[in-house]
Amino acid sequence: MVKLIGNLIYLRALEYEDLDFLYQLENDTRFWEISNTTTPYSKATLRRYLENAHRDIYDVKQLRLCICKKDSQALLGFVDLFDFDPKNKRAGIGLVVQQEEDRNKGFGIEAVSLCCDYGYNALGLHQIYANVHEDNLPSVRLFQKLGFEQTACKQDWTMVNGKYKNELLFQKIKGYDKS
Repeated sequence: MVKLIGNLIYLRALEYEDLDFLYQLENDTRFWEISNTTTPYSKATLRRYLENAHRDIYDVKQLRLCICKKDSQALLGFVDLFDFDPKNKRAGIGLVVQQEEDRNKGFGIEAVSLCCDYGYNALGLHQIYANVHEDNLPSVRLFQKLGFEQTACKQDWTMVNGKYKNELLFQKIKGYDKS
């Protein structure tokens, strides 16, 4: 059985009530670098996105889940499975925890762990991968801690503020143990 409930957080589907939070997060330029966003989103655009959020991952190739604090139900951020490829049984994973004070408290690691469990057990994925900028050390450590292996470094992959950054590829293959 796939559980979307951890010790600290739970994951849930997007709701219409999440529009303001989604609007704030998607338009926060601090996160544009990791999401490859280049322009702001209107509330109307995000409302249309929420209207389609119920669509199946097999149809839209993406699943975004809200990360909610278990004790207060506060919305902390999102975890996404994206580029879902059912033929090759893989998907990318992305994570954002909005507030600085909510980071490094175990919320992100639990969200990624629960999402991976869902991907492997409910969707039958063989592997999940993450793309992380080389200088994003908290994310590098998070994926390493969860058993993702760095398999590539994409040189000069993204341009940020006029300078190129390397992007690391982390993969976690179900049942693969490198020891």
